[in-house]
Amino acid sequence: MNSNTETNQDILSTEPEKTDSEIKNLSPSATTNDIPEFGWSGYAERMNGRFAMIGLMAVLLVEALSKSSFLEWAGIISR
Repeated sequence: MNSNTETNQDILSTEPEKTDSEIKNLSPSATTNDIPEFGWSGYAERMNGRFAMIGLMAVLLVEALSKSSFLEWAGIISR
């Protein structure tokens, strides 16, 4: 073998192997190919939209069960 090939193998063998948790943290989510990251990203916006939908459904559920508006139920306005 030539020395160039041996040098490349030495460099590859000295790289630390990634642990399962590191690989899992960098893998895409189940629904998109986006990698979760902080800041303004498609993944963050999608998650914000999902949480907003859950919040809206919670408000509608409170209104349906209490038979009054959410603002009255929360004590923000009174009748």
